[in-house]
Amino acid sequence: MPYHATAQRPGWDALPAAVRAALSARLGAPVVEARVATAGFTRGFAAVLRTADGGDAFVKAAARAEQPHLVNWYAREAAILARLPAGLPVPGLRWTLWEAGWYALCLDPVDGHTPRLPWHPAELDATLAGYADVAAALSDPPAELADLGLPHLADLARDDILWWGEVAAGREPLPPLPAPAAGRLTELVALESRLPRYAAGATGLTHGDLRVDNVLIDPARRAWFCDWTWLCHGPAWFDLVGLLITGYASGLDVDARFAAHPVAADAPADAVDVTLAALAGYHLTAAASVPPTASTQLPAHQRWTGEQALSWLARRQGWTAPDGRS
Repeated sequence: MPYHATAQRPGWDALPAAVRAALSARLGAPVVEARVATAGFTRGFAAVLRTADGGDAFVKAAARAEQPHLVNWYAREAAILARLPAGLPVPGLRWTLWEAGWYALCLDPVDGHTPRLPWHPAELDATLAGYADVAAALSDPPAELADLGLPHLADLARDDILWWGEVAAGREPLPPLPAPAAGRLTELVALESRLPRYAAGATGLTHGDLRVDNVLIDPARRAWFCDWTWLCHGPAWFDLVGLLITGYASGLDVDARFAAHPVAADAPADAVDVTLAALAGYHLTAAASVPPTASTQLPAHQRWTGEQALSWLARRQGWTAPDGRS
């Protein structure tokens, strides 16, 4: 997947004149350049804006009438960013703005690039090191974050992530399963069903959407973590597995990297398998019903992610295809 080039976003000139004027006024000078973000799967406006006085800012914006879900997501992210512990590799929130039915949030820009696949091992290791710092800071979350009423991964799993049980019950069609996962529905249901119980015991917070396109690598090879809409109560190892799916697809030793990571210290022995089963079911079923407000690249991302998760899981489980091949 070309995660650095998946977005389909409006340009600066596509924003209403009143919105452009309000943003320029808030930035303190006219906008003279807009570098639209090319990663991501929403159709919201997202760009680094340069002003006539030489300033830079990263701005995301969406219209309430056309994309109310994005407005809600951006507002939630702004509330979270304002309350995250200081010093983390996270873009800082500057301000938010309502104008002409549009909601915008302004962040500090990060001079960095989306990691390309296959992962460069040094960039993946830098990302894992950075995530260790983030997870440590969120293991005992500050009260102001808890006061936001953030969701719990255990509830999200039951309500939206676990789909193999729905497939087994006949309420969802069986998505195409690559060998050797074909014929393993019973095992997939059993594995994913453990996730709510495992997640319920977590006391810290986790990013909730740790993907390669939510990471930026700066010139010093430090990793920065973006898109904080889905912060939730849950174990950090869940996000770690999700991130490492792309590492598996890159041919890297992801099992060793998971085992060596600090967040894996208190993970259940089958945490990787349980998470892979859950994420595979989520992505493969979601690929069939992509909302029109999403990038047309989203189904390919979901199918590819689900297939890679199943491939990694099959290797760990020692499953073999019907003809005996592993």
